[in-house]
Amino acid sequence: MVGFTVVALSATLSGCSIDSVIWGPDGARVIQTTEELVDDMSTGEASGLICDESVADLGEATDWVGLSAGEPEHFVADYWEKQAALDPQWSINLEGLPEGLSPGSTYPGDVFYRETDEGLCVIDIAWSTLVDVG
Repeated sequence: MVGFTVVALSATLSGCSIDSVIWGPDGARVIQTTEELVDDMSTGEASGLICDESVADLGEATDWVGLSAGEPEHFVADYWEKQAALDPQWSINLEGLPEGLSPGSTYPGDVFYRETDEGLCVIDIAWSTLVDVG
């Protein structure tokens, strides 16, 4: 616990975010972009973060309320075979659950990003199915 406090304090004093310390600058950018995406989507605003050739089912604004960025990863094609052809460079899971879900409900679970000259854009979203509430 003391080590974490020292790292957090050092990050704050140096101007780095704790996400940068844990995930590196690229991972922190994925987290920040995902938080921006969730904010856009949960308010029903059109997001400028969607790739022109995106195949993502964006759902409804209510599908995004209560979600936040999870842990960023470099894309792993072996696990996400369906998304491999879309050439994403990053994936990130979403944490939390939208209100009012019952078993069998679907919600955005993972976001896939492609790197472009303008930054990250959403190429796809994998939807998860709630198995149990509890």
